[in-house]
Amino acid sequence: MKLAAIDIGTNSIHLVIAEVTKRQNINVLIDEKEMVKLGVGVFATNRLSQEAFDRGIEVIKRYVQLADQYGVDDIITAATSATREAKNGGEFLGRLAEETGLTPKVISGNEEARLIFLAVRRAIAFGDEKVLVLDIGGGSTEATVGDQEEIFFKKSIKLGVLRLLDMAGQKDTLEKEDVEELTHHINLAAEEIMKKAVEAGFTKVIGTSGTIRTLGEAAHLAGKGTSLATVNAEVVTTEELKKLSEKLLGMPPKKREKVPGISANRVDAIHLGSLLLVRLLEMANATEITLCDASLREGLILGYLGSMGKTPSVLYPEEDLRFRSVMNLALKYKSDVEQKKHISYLALKLFDQLKPLHGLEEYGRDLLDFASFVFEVGHFIGYPKYHKHSRYIIEHSRLRGFTNEEVTLLGVIVRYHRKSGPRKKHKRYKKLSKAQRKMIHVVAGILRVAIGLDKTKNQWVEGLRCDISDKKVSIVLHGEENPDLEIWEAMRNCFVLEDALDRKILVKAEYPVHP
Repeated sequence: MKLAAIDIGTNSIHLVIAEVTKRQNINVLIDEKEMVKLGVGVFATNRLSQEAFDRGIEVIKRYVQLADQYGVDDIITAATSATREAKNGGEFLGRLAEETGLTPKVISGNEEARLIFLAVRRAIAFGDEKVLVLDIGGGSTEATVGDQEEIFFKKSIKLGVLRLLDMAGQKDTLEKEDVEELTHHINLAAEEIMKKAVEAGFTKVIGTSGTIRTLGEAAHLAGKGTSLATVNAEVVTTEELKKLSEKLLGMPPKKREKVPGISANRVDAIHLGSLLLVRLLEMANATEITLCDASLREGLILGYLGSMGKTPSVLYPEEDLRFRSVMNLALKYKSDVEQKKHISYLALKLFDQLKPLHGLEEYGRDLLDFASFVFEVGHFIGYPKYHKHSRYIIEHSRLRGFTNEEVTLLGVIVRYHRKSGPRKKHKRYKKLSKAQRKMIHVVAGILRVAIGLDKTKNQWVEGLRCDISDKKVSIVLHGEENPDLEIWEAMRNCFVLEDALDRKILVKAEYPVHP
């Protein structure tokens, strides 16, 4: 089933077209955005401007045509703050119905908060944490507290970048008095709601929406000097955002446009968004915020499926979001998951027993586990250089719940599961820190041996033991069958691990063999 969702927002109009698989997984096919700024002037005049009115209709007509070309089964449409509050909002929706056949649902702020939370919960691994999700739009800000199972608090605040712009009299540059007045208004509108959010309890703040993602990326660029392939799951400190906000608030639009990470179509109000975001984080007593690229349009699809009794399923509900993402990727590219489970089992056994030598933490163990399932996905492209194809697929698959750093490291581990070992002359490996290079060396080395220990894919190696001495590591195998081929393959591929551990490795079977 293919679905399209159109989010008629105050600042932007978004379209997402997605395919819902038999397993109820959602694969995004296309993601479009137009900065229509439907809400410009609405909060001062209570009317959509004629320019925004007409442009909004044209953008949505184009989206409907695009959805038709993709052969979608249904188009889910929702309008938010600007349409809710404009006196001619009904006229806009009426004309939209006449020209496109769509009848958008004008959703309340609280419903918007709920749907956004559903989308974020699918994009970021919550684990056992309760989180506060913030979404700053053009006309409103949604604040929601919940965990993986339920929502405990949700509220829409009448604060948004275009609403603040109207309040500032559409001024290009703010004076100190203007900033103080806007801050006072933000405090009045948000303090009580944020106090209740804090009382609901949370250990992490997650931010979505274009405004927050833009500010997060700009703050990252200012602090780290490097761009992000994707903002999802990246963390930015409140202090970094505060520095950026002070900088933006003191600039005219032309200078704001030159700030790395700030696009030209956001310069009119991004400084106001920064003022609002920093103040909300201060009210939340938050020292950092995790960025998320999910938003209302994904939430609309999830809400639609839920209303039809088709809640998206997961392959392994007991595991975290990152594991589910990896399993979905493995299945998508026809990897034998059951066989890979055995390789993962052997790899983790090796990791745990060799810990006295490598000293790596759970972070490396997790990446080893994930790599065990996806090292062969490159076969989908072709056998020659499939280890490099696997890395490419991993780096371009938008794995949910992973940071950019984790995606890069996972791709590098997979690249070194065969052929040459890690070398400093290799571009991606060279860019890593010393600690990361050590981790890659160990983890890729273990993965190579584990893959060799299932050479025949018969799971004849049922268990193993590592005997460690000053100069040698003996990997002793257990099982019912003769594992000669497995021993031969593991020995052929143990040179990377030998180098990482500075030990000679010997692989042998123990007789009589035991299960």
